[in-house]
Amino acid sequence: MANIPGGWRIMSDRHKEMTSGNLAFAEAMRQINPDVVAAYPITPSTEIPVKFAEFVANGMVDSEYVAVESEHSAITACVGASVAGARVMTASSANGVALMHEIFPIAAAFRAPIVFGLVNRCLGAPVNIHCDHSDSMPERDSGWIQIYCEDAQEVYDTAIMAVRLAEHKDVLTPVFVCQDGFITSHCYEPVEILSDEAVRAFVGERRPDLPLLNVDSPVSYGSFTMSEYYFEIKRNQMEGMNNVPRVYKELSEEFGTYTGRSYPAVEEYMAEDADYLIIVMSSASGVVKDVVDEMRDDGLKVGCLRVRFFRPFPSEDIARAVQEKLGVAVLDRSASIGGTAPLASEVKSALYGLNKRVPVQEYIFGLGGRDFYPKDAEDVFRRLANADYGKVRYIGLLDKEG
Repeated sequence: MANIPGGWRIMSDRHKEMTSGNLAFAEAMRQINPDVVAAYPITPSTEIPVKFAEFVANGMVDSEYVAVESEHSAITACVGASVAGARVMTASSANGVALMHEIFPIAAAFRAPIVFGLVNRCLGAPVNIHCDHSDSMPERDSGWIQIYCEDAQEVYDTAIMAVRLAEHKDVLTPVFVCQDGFITSHCYEPVEILSDEAVRAFVGERRPDLPLLNVDSPVSYGSFTMSEYYFEIKRNQMEGMNNVPRVYKELSEEFGTYTGRSYPAVEEYMAEDADYLIIVMSSASGVVKDVVDEMRDDGLKVGCLRVRFFRPFPSEDIARAVQEKLGVAVLDRSASIGGTAPLASEVKSALYGLNKRVPVQEYIFGLGGRDFYPKDAEDVFRRLANADYGKVRYIGLLDKEG
């Protein structure tokens, strides 16, 4: 066995399995073997805590599994365990995420490095269990890192890297690992599973600096703070988030040295020489990439930018990739009712400082799990090529609006 950076060892027993995004995340959890998991299952993330509870029952992990009475209780238990010094993971979706909202900023302010499997599902009403990003986007300013995955392999790999990222002394920030509900979460595909030894060598042991239960060095969390110190505490949080790109780049390179898989903050697909780009997140990028291949064969210079990190938002990477393009379309799987959709808003902000204006067309698609077809992406590209811009457009509405 050969040694490579970070203490990894090349193991011969890595293997591929047909599995889903949910089960891939649960398998990563088993290999990470967190100290505490507190969860309250909700569709479509139910399989994650249920599968992990099976691992606990069968003695396959040492974790303390806390069965709680609600999602609010779940995230509260996670925060308490994390500040006590435990390595903590959980998962949820949709209304469960919304019920946790009160505690998310507290977790971030406590610098609790929780890794959270967020399986995206729309928020009611009306009741709908399918995918859009209306559950994670309301948390974009809660102080959590947000990473959006395209497929089950990326979910598995990101869950492992997220532990090191969250716990890094220069970051100490909780992480959402997002995947599209019922699209990524339930569809089966080949996923390379690393050996337990390799995963545990990579994540190592958590070594908290200021655990709440260290009686030899007593600390307090959540004390009342007036304006004299509150601003400074928030500024400290901002620095932790600002350190994420540097720390993640180092971790990603280390992970890629062993696995051969690289996950930049923004994935550029045939973007360098493209005249027109679609910017999108998560599973829909696969459709866009296929259309890029087909339209390239027809001589049209189009490309795709897949945004993985929504927080911290990779503004510089976006601006660099988009400058000098003839046009850009931004596809949001969530809406800001009465305002600009979240991804489009961030992209426009990132492009504001360019010397040359690049026109941007906003699209909203896929709400409530509405299908996104190759013909939809092709239509977006052709409208860009025809300089057909206007107010925000909607893809796939039954009344054909937009």
